Amino acid sequence: MEGEESNGPLFENLSNTDSELPCNSEIDKRHQSKDSVFFRDGVRRIDFVLAYVDDPKIEGEKKVERRREFENNLEKAGLELETEDKKESDNGKTYFVKIHAPWEVLITYAEVLSIKMPIKENDIPCTAENPLDWISWPFRLPEIVMHPEPDYFTAPFSKERQELYLIEDENTFFSPSVRNRIVFYILTRCPYGTEEGKKKFGIKRLLNNGTYTAAYPLHDCQYWKRANDPKCENERYTLYREWARFPRFFKEQPLDLIRKYYGERIGIYFAWLGFYTEMLFFAAIVGLICFLYGAFTMNENMSSQEICDSEIGGKIIMCPLCDQKCDYWRLNSTCESSEYSHLFDNVATLFFAIFMGIWVTLFLEFWKRRQARLEYEWDLVDFEEEQQQLQLRPEYEAKCTQKRKNPVTQIFLIIASMIAVIVYRLAVYAAFASIMENAQTLQPIQGILTPQLATSVTASCLNFVIIMILNFLYERIAIWITDMEIPRTHLEYENRLTMKMFLFQFVNYYSSCFYVAFFKGKFVGYPGHYTYMFDRWRNEECDPAGCLIELTTQLTIIMAGKQIWGNIQEAIVPWIRNWWGRRKASSSPENLYSRWEQDHDLQNFGALGLFYEYLEMVIQFGFITLFVASFPLAPLLALMNNILEIRVDSWKLTTQFRRPVAAKAHSIGVWQEILNGMAILSVVTNAFIVAFTSDMIPRLVYYYAYSMDPSSPMSGYINDSLSIFQTSDFPDKNRPDINPENFSTCRYRDYRYPPDHERKYAHTMQFWHILAAKMAFIIIMEHVVFIVKFFVAWMIPDVPAEVKAKIKREKYLTQKILHEYELNKLKQKLCENRTTASMEKEVIATEGRVELSEVM
Repeated sequence: MEGEESNGPLFENLSNTDSELPCNSEIDKRHQSKDSVFFRDGVRRIDFVLAYVDDPKIEGEKKVERRREFENNLEKAGLELETEDKKESDNGKTYFVKIHAPWEVLITYAEVLSIKMPIKENDIPCTAENPLDWISWPFRLPEIVMHPEPDYFTAPFSKERQELYLIEDENTFFSPSVRNRIVFYILTRCPYGTEEGKKKFGIKRLLNNGTYTAAYPLHDCQYWKRANDPKCENERYTLYREWARFPRFFKEQPLDLIRKYYGERIGIYFAWLGFYTEMLFFAAIVGLICFLYGAFTMNENMSSQEICDSEIGGKIIMCPLCDQKCDYWRLNSTCESSEYSHLFDNVATLFFAIFMGIWVTLFLEFWKRRQARLEYEWDLVDFEEEQQQLQLRPEYEAKCTQKRKNPVTQIFLIIASMIAVIVYRLAVYAAFASIMENAQTLQPIQGILTPQLATSVTASCLNFVIIMILNFLYERIAIWITDMEIPRTHLEYENRLTMKMFLFQFVNYYSSCFYVAFFKGKFVGYPGHYTYMFDRWRNEECDPAGCLIELTTQLTIIMAGKQIWGNIQEAIVPWIRNWWGRRKASSSPENLYSRWEQDHDLQNFGALGLFYEYLEMVIQFGFITLFVASFPLAPLLALMNNILEIRVDSWKLTTQFRRPVAAKAHSIGVWQEILNGMAILSVVTNAFIVAFTSDMIPRLVYYYAYSMDPSSPMSGYINDSLSIFQTSDFPDKNRPDINPENFSTCRYRDYRYPPDHERKYAHTMQFWHILAAKMAFIIIMEHVVFIVKFFVAWMIPDVPAEVKAKIKREKYLTQKILHEYELNKLKQKLCENRTTASMEKEVIATEGRVELSEVM
């Protein structure tokens, strides 16, 4: 197959000579510590480790043949291998194949991958210090931690120009993260034979079929102490001491060291997470102020005062909440819940919704600037996605001629899944509500727990459990669909999987919140003419104080539950697994518990490890933006979680997981577009929440148009917002089984004419006035916020002017260095070969390029 042969030349062009490894008998293993990142000779660095268990039971011979062929091809590609016999392993079963990339392999693939390497130390003057920098001094880390190496001018590596680069020591010129990236590139493209007439290759396939059990680069030392070997960088120890411990939560992150040790992709994630957390601080402060405003004005809320008044709320008899089995109930039974609803349903809600619409724009725009600064500092300015596009996925190369899934099919599958989940949510809510309402009486249920709120709390908890179960299912569906599409490159695969997983998780996490915010209580009907879902479940009603408190409850339970469960999964579960795996090894002397075994006993971070971290934070971002009008404390909860999240993620990455393979990235990728989409959607959702879920617009319409008491404009609002129903008009299927007090009328939340009016039970004019006010509010709020958002986005450039100037200056200086190098090289050749016309022309052309670059 054509696609299967595309990797062959990479291995054919390299040396076919086997490496000369030192004889094992020359090394006295008893006197050599195995807690080392070097081969037995103590010189060649271990860049990668493969582990396997020789299992002769199932396909044993086939696996042995695969390994033999694969390792032979790795040696033909120039890599050097050293195998640790299973007798040397702690469990006596596992073989470890240590891989070293010699200089010739490194420079060959550094050129293939266009890896930028230093050519001269950067001598551009640093920005002048800010006189207020002393304020941030307590939050700073030592300079050697923040900037572990000097800044350099760099250029893509070229084997023909080796003397141009700052090569002081061939063993340390390429950092360990670059070395493991190069070796992994070779491993994913190395063939291991032909099966069923098809050429097979790649370490991923060998891991999937059990030929190898693990493949990973090594940590450079133990995290809790420095290595004894003076050649070890001890970067893992530094990261643990200065970054991965919770007592350092108030310190800045050593992003340059993170990038140096783990690669740019993981570095960008922690930079984004740290910046997001910093911006959350401002949103949390404003949200807390809005919440405190609601708390301080709680006793001034006329609506809750009337509900709690025994002469007003105590004499208002409400219609039953369910058919036949539910009794009539008094309005003052919801006294406490109506008081607490004012905490979130007040004038500050509107202000905070508008503020968050602007905040999210500032966050995204300032992140673009921060990202542009990182691109410059981390030498990613010229890094283009096209470079990743050139790196085909081995799976694509092997399957590209077999089958292709119709993209229309996958779109229909996603839409069908979304609809199915929404219908499922509605069914669960309706069914659970009817069960809860079967036990209603005239008495309140344990203080503030009204029937509606009790239903909301218990259903929210049940819904959270369902969400966690469905997450497991959705993950596998999304991966299965993406694998069926056979994306061409790693970038395409991640982008497609990201969109599918996000759509599934969006529905999974937010559908219940959308239901409470925009559907619950909106299509109830009225007594005697209730609406039913599937002619079976009567639609739920909102609390007399409104649905906002129920949305707040839903949001709090799901958001807090997700954060707690996420931290348990991320921290406690890996720790328990590692503890269990290390129990036997703990009895071994330290010098015999090898570095490769220690890392083998850790958890595998996985190719999608970072994907799940982004997904977790983006789902949280949705909670604090899409529904923030109902819960001003959401940013505060997110802030506290993220302060913990940064340290949990850093701790587990440094102490509980194997070292991930380094990978480059110049941005957060498709997540940026997802965040932009959610930012726009949040303006719409919050406008609808204020208009239709909160009670603000009806109160304002009453205040300005229907109030009868100038001295107390809001008095009488509760009575005005409740319509009257004559109990004798109940059909048999709705009429309560018992009516001990013989109530002739009951009240319900709506704006309809009374039973003695000629337009009996039809909507009043006030209903249409309120509806018009709600629609006008939505249009005005959306336009105001969108205008401000787009103006702010236009005013703030994506790349700071200072960074633009530095990029231009550095490009010029780099070009000048390269041109001067070429000029000197040509002059040298000219002297050696005695002048020729063609040489003179080339020299003149090179001098012209140097002059042109200086002019530019």
